[in-house]
Amino acid sequence: MSRDAIDEMLEQWQAERPDLDTSSLSVVVRILALSKPLLRQASRALEPIELELWEYDVLSALRRQGRPFSLTATALARATGLSTGAMTNRIDGLESRGFVRRKMDPGDRRSVIVSLTSEGRKMIDKAMSLRLEAAKRSLGGLRPNERARLAALLRKVVLAAKDVV
Repeated sequence: MSRDAIDEMLEQWQAERPDLDTSSLSVVVRILALSKPLLRQASRALEPIELELWEYDVLSALRRQGRPFSLTATALARATGLSTGAMTNRIDGLESRGFVRRKMDPGDRRSVIVSLTSEGRKMIDKAMSLRLEAAKRSLGGLRPNERARLAALLRKVVLAAKDVV
């Protein structure tokens, strides 16, 4: 198996501090090293349709709800990991592009319902195809069973990290 710079870093630590178990760093540092290039790749995949990654995140959260492709602004913020204030700004931007519309929640006058427009749905469907193709390319070195194993292991890491953060 090929070696990477992280292998070299860990060997250096092992030589300097053989009393330390650096095995957890072999995973964490690799995940951190992947985050920036994967984010860049995701952004580049959306460039042909002039969609920003944050726009994709919001439209995707609405699209995967199924008909009527709507959520309250608060639920949308929660689904994308944003504050409600940040979500308001994002909804404004998407509304100005004609991708979403908002209306008052008839069940709660303090709440706003955000829905995909037909243009928003067309955009997110194009974007999803581009994102899936980019993700597939990024994992091209893995066989399907390896991708499934990696996904399962990373799921365990994500779930365990909720207890840490």
